[in-house]
Amino acid sequence: MVEAILFASAAPVTLAELDRRLPHGCDPAEALVLLRRRYEGRGVRVVRVGDAWAMRTAPDLGFLMHKEVVEERKLSRAAIETLAIIAYHQPVTRAEIEEIRGVAVSRGTIDLLLAMDWIRFGRRRMTPGRPVTFVVTPAFLDHFGLESPRDLPGLKDLRAAGLLDSRPLPGGMGGPRDEADDEGLFEPLDDDDDQSDLFES
Repeated sequence: MVEAILFASAAPVTLAELDRRLPHGCDPAEALVLLRRRYEGRGVRVVRVGDAWAMRTAPDLGFLMHKEVVEERKLSRAAIETLAIIAYHQPVTRAEIEEIRGVAVSRGTIDLLLAMDWIRFGRRRMTPGRPVTFVVTPAFLDHFGLESPRDLPGLKDLRAAGLLDSRPLPGGMGGPRDEADDEGLFEPLDDDDDQSDLFES
């Protein structure tokens, strides 16, 4: 029954939701352990996504799905930077994001990430003004194949992947950038530059 629910569900299913759907006396946690073992080494895996569970294609077979994914546009640099800061520093306030980036964050950038369901509002800080915080969502974890934010690649992994180096940014570091200079929230797609690499180990 648990297998059928996970197979038919478009989104990860929590243990509490499984418990509500199953007949009284069933133990979905035990079933998940058995299913995870059964699918180990096969083309489909039972994986944990935050506090929920889902059936996903085995990571080493992801290339088979490549032709079925059509990406017409990618996130702008401003949106990628904001998303990365939230992922690595959550829970984080808007002021903290702006302090790290060195530029004001436009409302459109935050609204876009909220609309994509990659970030959500966290608890308010117990500081003057009670500012809201932002955290990443299970949808974000699911998209990048992460069990939790702790699985994000570290500095060494990012350097090994060629995503970080010691070269200065174009134009130097003198003065903060203005997000108003970004050409909208989306930029034209470049096949050699996929923002999802930022979160791959």
